Amino acid sequence: MAAPKSAPAGARESPYYRSPDVVPAPWSPERPGVVDGLQPVGPRLGAQGPDQGFALTIAGRLASKLHLHGRERLDDAVRGCVGIALRRASLFSRAPVVHDVRLAFTIWGFFDEEPPSELIAERARLFEGVGNVNHHYAEGRHIADLVPEATLRMTPEQATDAYPNRWRELTGA
Repeated sequence: MAAPKSAPAGARESPYYRSPDVVPAPWSPERPGVVDGLQPVGPRLGAQGPDQGFALTIAGRLASKLHLHGRERLDDAVRGCVGIALRRASLFSRAPVVHDVRLAFTIWGFFDEEPPSELIAERARLFEGVGNVNHHYAEGRHIADLVPEATLRMTPEQATDAYPNRWRELTGA
């Protein structure tokens, strides 16, 4: 193949390509942030999964359907239930979907206009201040960790059928 006239004289004289003298080593993932094997499990590590922020978008869309009682705050209810939804989504190795968030709000009675008074008292005790993630991360993790895996594996319809009669079993409280 001919070189253009604007190319330096040496490039026009040698029509063949030559490799560089040194070939760099291939890339390898030897960084401190790379996890070998499965994600670690333990207190305060949460539930890893893709696109977890979408759970907040879903919860925001469902916020108008929630029923709060007494001094309950919307941000506390959302933060407490989003942790449950994220744990359920990671259990199925996927990003959160509306069913994860709906299940969390259902088992804690936030869709119910008149939940059992014991449930309201338990919610008030557990959820108070959880909306402030900077100061109450451990409390939010505690709510998510309370819920048994059997509840997380339920369909939203099964959870709705079991609520309110079995709310203690569903929430682990």
